[in-house]
Amino acid sequence: MAEEQNIGVVQRGYEAFGRGDIESLLALLDETITWSTPGPADLPMAGNRRGRAGVAEFFQTLVATVDVLRFEPKQFVAQGDVVVVVGGDTSRVKATGASVEFEWVHVFTLRDGKIVAFKEYGDVSALVAEVRSAQAAA
Repeated sequence: MAEEQNIGVVQRGYEAFGRGDIESLLALLDETITWSTPGPADLPMAGNRRGRAGVAEFFQTLVATVDVLRFEPKQFVAQGDVVVVVGGDTSRVKATGASVEFEWVHVFTLRDGKIVAFKEYGDVSALVAEVRSAQAAA
């Protein structure tokens, strides 16, 4: 039953993101969450963040950098306190207007009904190339 509850927490987070309701998403996070997204230092969304304020900054950076056109969590797998989600998205880089497809894996760790850790895995090379081309043109 705990695994189903953990999947439910993660699904509520994705639903909140889909509505643009970042406050509701942040409420699902533990105060001390660690949040890790892939990419080099010149990709604004990449890196490690701590706490709800750090995650809020991640989402501010995300919406300043891209328009998410499609965001699709496809498969949820839970074992104990870990939920793994496989999905994909399409985003338009605001600086260039180019759309980028991205397949990802999200790994959530939960404790007492709150998300305490998030780690994203995926090949961000297309997004990095677009961001760098915009930086070079500036």
